[in-house]
Amino acid sequence: MTSLGSILTAMVTPFDEHGALDAAEAARLATWLVDRGNEGLVVAGSTGEGMTLDPEERWELFSTVKKAVGDRASVIANVGTSDTRSTIRAAKEAQAAGADALLVVVPPYSKPTQGGMLEHFGAVAQATPLPTVVYNIPGRTAANMTPATLLELRRRHGNIVGVKESSGDLMQISTIVRDRPDGFAVWCGDDYLFLPSLAVGADGVIGVASHVCSREYRALFDAYRNGDWPRAAEIHNALLDLFDALFDVSNPIPVKWVMQQMGFAVGRCRSPLDTIPDAVAQRLQPLIAGYLANV
Repeated sequence: MTSLGSILTAMVTPFDEHGALDAAEAARLATWLVDRGNEGLVVAGSTGEGMTLDPEERWELFSTVKKAVGDRASVIANVGTSDTRSTIRAAKEAQAAGADALLVVVPPYSKPTQGGMLEHFGAVAQATPLPTVVYNIPGRTAANMTPATLLELRRRHGNIVGVKESSGDLMQISTIVRDRPDGFAVWCGDDYLFLPSLAVGADGVIGVASHVCSREYRALFDAYRNGDWPRAAEIHNALLDLFDALFDVSNPIPVKWVMQQMGFAVGRCRSPLDTIPDAVAQRLQPLIAGYLANV
C-alpha cells in the first residue's frame, strides 16, 4: 500500500435541495466510505463536481471531510483548474484546510503542450510542500500527459508522488509502471481497468464504483496480491456490468443516483449536468439491489 492508500474513492459532493453544498452530509458520506474499507478519499474531483465549486465551498469541503475522517484515511484535494495561477491559489487553500495531498489535473480546455505541462505542474509543486498526484484524464481535458513528461516531473519535483491514470490506455499505464522511480505511485483511474492495471504493477485504484463495492475492491486487491488470481478475476468479472452502467451517461450522474438509493442525501448534479435517464436508473436498479440490502 502507498502512503496515501491503495483503495480510494473519488467522492461525490452532496448538495442540498437548493443546490448548496451540504457539508454535514459530506462528512457522513466520507465516514461511511472509510468504514467500508476506503483508505483515502479524493475530494472535489471529476466525480465530486469540483469544477462547479467556488473557493469557499472547496475550503469548507476539504476541511469538513478531513475533520470527519481524521487519521483513518488520506484526503486528497483536487485543486486543478484551467490556469496555473488559480491552481496555485487553490493548492494553498487546500493546504490551509488540512488536506493530506493534492490532486492536480492536466488543465482542461487550454490543451497545453508537454512543455506547458512541465511548467504548470512544476509551479504548483513549488508553491506547496504537500504531496501532489497528477491527474491524467484526456477524455475530459483534451490533452494527454505522456509517460516521459510525467516521469520528468517526478525527477524535477520530489513532492510529485504519483499519478491517477485515467487515459484508459494500458500501454501507457504499463510504460509508467515500468519506468517509474521508487516511491512513485500509480493509481488506476478507470474502474474497469483496476485488475488489469494491478497485473502490470499499479498500486491501486481511485474509483467511482468503489462508492458501492469498496469491500469487493478490497477482496479483489487482496486476492491478487496473495496470488489467488482466479478469485481476483472472478470478482472483476462480477463487477463488469456495474462498471458499464455507472458510465452509461456522464459521471457522476449515475453514481449520485445510486448513493441516493443507498440513503445519502447527495442531491442532483449541478448544471449543466442533468438528472439520470429512466433507462439508466432501470439498468442500475438490479445491479445495486444486493448492496442496498447491506447498507
